[in-house]
Amino acid sequence: MGVGWVSIVEPAVLRAELGLPPGIEPVAYLCVGYPVEFPERPMLEQTGWRERRPLEAALHEERFRDSNGDGAGTPTAEPAPERGTASAAGDIAALASDVPPFDEITAEAVRERQLRLTKPAGSLGRLEELAAFYAGAHGHLDAPPPRQSEVFVFVADHGIAAEGVSAFPSAVTALMVRNFLAGGAAINALAGVADAALTVVDVGVAGDLTGLPENARVRFVPANVRAGTGNLRREPAMTRAEAESAVGVGVRLAHDAASRGVDLLAVGEMGIANTTAAAAVLCALTGAAADDVVGRGTGLDQRLVSRKAALVSEALAHHRPDRDDPIGVLAAVGGLEIAGMAGLIIGAASARRPVVVDGFIATVGALVATALAPRARGYLCFSHLSAERGHKLACAALNARPLLDLGLCLGEATGAALAIPLIRAAVAAQRQMATFATVGIADRLRD
Repeated sequence: MGVGWVSIVEPAVLRAELGLPPGIEPVAYLCVGYPVEFPERPMLEQTGWRERRPLEAALHEERFRDSNGDGAGTPTAEPAPERGTASAAGDIAALASDVPPFDEITAEAVRERQLRLTKPAGSLGRLEELAAFYAGAHGHLDAPPPRQSEVFVFVADHGIAAEGVSAFPSAVTALMVRNFLAGGAAINALAGVADAALTVVDVGVAGDLTGLPENARVRFVPANVRAGTGNLRREPAMTRAEAESAVGVGVRLAHDAASRGVDLLAVGEMGIANTTAAAAVLCALTGAAADDVVGRGTGLDQRLVSRKAALVSEALAHHRPDRDDPIGVLAAVGGLEIAGMAGLIIGAASARRPVVVDGFIATVGALVATALAPRARGYLCFSHLSAERGHKLACAALNARPLLDLGLCLGEATGAALAIPLIRAAVAAQRQMATFATVGIADRLRD
């Protein structure tokens, strides 16, 4: 006889099959049977996943205590820290009210200076806008080009994946976290080109993240609020407290970045089926129809896109989220990574740090952030126009004009990383160029 754990199964499917109550997250099931062969090496090792390690490397120690805290008596698991406390909503509201207004006076002073630089007025196009934006966000006319940039990739799973809305199973989410930490993803390459630090945040991964590779160039933040959302077709994506907790994760990371001297943040995401959740949130906040928002995601054909739109419509009709209650929208049909990105934006704005927003899903996170904290809008730079169908509508809702249009739809903050060097170049140009007066050219000749 043979016995072994199997984890290659959709958690939402296993939860439904076993009739598990909310809060119980299956990670694997135990199989017993007769083996048909005994290979010389484990299958995963043969397929190149990882070499076999000694047993000691996989052993972990848990702490236990009784209700008296003296370590005696019947052992009980160490309680997890409270998440989503009753004060969380008040904390978010207070932080939102503390976001300083974008410094339009400083931005206008930069625009005036641009008119005196040795070039025809407006000839640097949107680079001039970027320079004014960056100075206004920091509140300093001579804010230097970004010296420390950091890209944040929020990662989470979605219960709606069980409905077949993605070309890939949700197990790929955890595998991509490993890929990020191994340095093999697109964002690893593009963050390196942008000379930006890379931080990967587990805010809701359902898969196994034990034994992650170590990478000095990538920071991993374990901040899991819950193991993936519920299937929004049948149940709320999360509780209100969990949505608030995920927003809080982003806020804390932004404040930590500001305290470390990071002067430009970029935000993106990864999570199988998250285009479905993002489409549902966008529809809930704008009143748009699912058929006008839902796109191909990971490459679905038109039949599956239509089914995906029908599922979004069904979820919205079932939950009836209130567009004036952004946290309620997140809890009903959102994603943990969408909430985390919204929190990062609010936290960065409260610390006067500009944020470069990636594509469709990140823009939906920005829409949530600005619904919670309207002043945060002034701190946002939209990097690129995603090929995902709903992104134009999301940008229109925010009056956003993305910098680039390269047909990207990968996520991972790849578009945001590409925009970082443009911002650096824009600020450097307006600070380093001479004026007409300093080179002895009469003002009347500058036109």
